[in-house]
Amino acid sequence: MRSYSFLVGVALFPGLALLAPSSPLHSQAAGAAVRASAATDTLFDAPSPSLEPAQAGDSQSAQPPSPPAQPQSSPAQPPSPPAQQNQSPAPNPAPASVSGAQSSSSAQSSAPQSGTQETEHQKAAEQIKEQEHQRIAGIVPSFNVTYLSDAATLTPAQKFQLQFRSAIDPYTFSIAIITAALGEAENSNTGLGWGPSGFAERSAAAYGDNVIGNTLGNAVLPSLLHQDPRYFRLGHGSVRHRLLYAFATAFICKHDNTRKWEPNYSNVLGNMIAGEISTLYYPNSKSDATQAIETGLTVTFEGAFGSELQEFWPDMSRKFFHKDPTHGLDAQARAADAAQQQKKQQQEEDQKHQ
Repeated sequence: MRSYSFLVGVALFPGLALLAPSSPLHSQAAGAAVRASAATDTLFDAPSPSLEPAQAGDSQSAQPPSPPAQPQSSPAQPPSPPAQQNQSPAPNPAPASVSGAQSSSSAQSSAPQSGTQETEHQKAAEQIKEQEHQRIAGIVPSFNVTYLSDAATLTPAQKFQLQFRSAIDPYTFSIAIITAALGEAENSNTGLGWGPSGFAERSAAAYGDNVIGNTLGNAVLPSLLHQDPRYFRLGHGSVRHRLLYAFATAFICKHDNTRKWEPNYSNVLGNMIAGEISTLYYPNSKSDATQAIETGLTVTFEGAFGSELQEFWPDMSRKFFHKDPTHGLDAQARAADAAQQQKKQQQEEDQKHQ
């Protein structure tokens, strides 16, 4: 659930029109490839088993047994020829060695798996630290936005961490106060009263709308349904394609395990449930399934507009403020797009000459 971004977006969204005639926008593929390569090197930085079970058995069975002890009365007697040694070999300890090699190999094979999970968790923690510094115009939090198409999967604890960080942000309290002031000026929800007490009630209700909805849509349900609540910025393609993509992400999201797109049940259902819960603290409101669905869809569409703003903000920031929130990722993507386009043109020319 990405609420309240549309309030600031009303002022910033006209800048999108100025971005349309600019050079082709960029792909995140290069930056994602660099990070994916580094992650791959880290994931496979684990010791490999020194012996396979079959190798252990073969190496020990291939060693000839010690020659039999000779009587002391004839120390000069030569040892038995190799053929005689092979006729009566010592008991082969291979089964015990194989068993030991198997247990050692099993213990070592589990180490890379645990190391992989730990590395993925650490990688996600580092990415969260970067996300917690992202803001639109230095005001609107972009904590639930990632500029990486291959961002690490979040654990349930990390999903709650991001939501808690948003809930205690000064912007969230400021928006609740502004919403309460507008509601009192318009005399909406008259059951909340008037004056300082009514203003406090309106502020608390607006804050509750935000926190309850976002906690359900960005933490509780994503943890239960294994869905990633973040907005994955596209950052390349035509303006029209990016507009449609940003709008669609209000209704689709990535699965934690498969990383494939699927219906965003967490966001939509979270908004609907939050709308139903709001009837408990708004006076003169009745519990109505139809009203809950209508409210939930309204908030979902508002969140879609917020995604549009998140998609194009880095472009607007570079053009008007000369600051790059992606820290060079888009520059790398431009080079990758140009190289790919040049390669495609070269292939077309080669086909013409054939």
